[in-house]
Amino acid sequence: MSNPVMLKSNKYGINLILDSSMDFEELLDCILKRFKDSEGFFKNAKMAVSFEGRKLTQEEEFRIVETITDNTSVNIICILDNDALKEELIRQKIERFEEEQAGRTGEFYKGTLRSGQVLDCETSVIILGDINPGAKVISKGNIVVLGALKGNAYAGANGNEQAFVAALDMDPIQIKIGDIIGRSADKAPLAVKKRGRKQQAAPEPQVAIVKDGNIYIEPITKGLLNSI
Repeated sequence: MSNPVMLKSNKYGINLILDSSMDFEELLDCILKRFKDSEGFFKNAKMAVSFEGRKLTQEEEFRIVETITDNTSVNIICILDNDALKEELIRQKIERFEEEQAGRTGEFYKGTLRSGQVLDCETSVIILGDINPGAKVISKGNIVVLGALKGNAYAGANGNEQAFVAALDMDPIQIKIGDIIGRSADKAPLAVKKRGRKQQAAPEPQVAIVKDGNIYIEPITKGLLNSI
């Protein structure tokens, strides 16, 4: 290697890429010089280290750590072997993938849900059809029904009370948003509070949201959509 000691940063600290053939004592001096040259950058840093390019004994690893901590302001809190580092990088990639999947805006379901059917979604869902009495939709996000909602709808199933339920024809048996439950007045004690214009003969698009610890069902307006 033209440079016997190379430093490569990662999320947890520094990976030392070391010359495989240099005498260890000489290499140790090179490591110390490299860290002293970088003192301004690493000053008072707390980090983990890993080693690459050279097979080290446990004693050699400890001597490297001791040399760095005794002669610089760097505090090395642990040593990661390459397998542990690779495992951690894989875990990070999996977590990023799951976060990206969770960030999906939603999915579509086409068809009518009949009594006894349950649709359980990890994301928001748009239903192109009706939800009949006895049917249930559960979503960790929002629920939009492009039809009649006459069954049960549970939005924000992960505890999110900022979620909403919208339908072209809103006449549910039960709506739950986060931990707040509301029921239609003619099927159970009044828990859903309807505000705005009086109920008309022809159905109108409405949305259910949580305000002040209650579920309110209101006509859908541009202003309301901008606020949720």
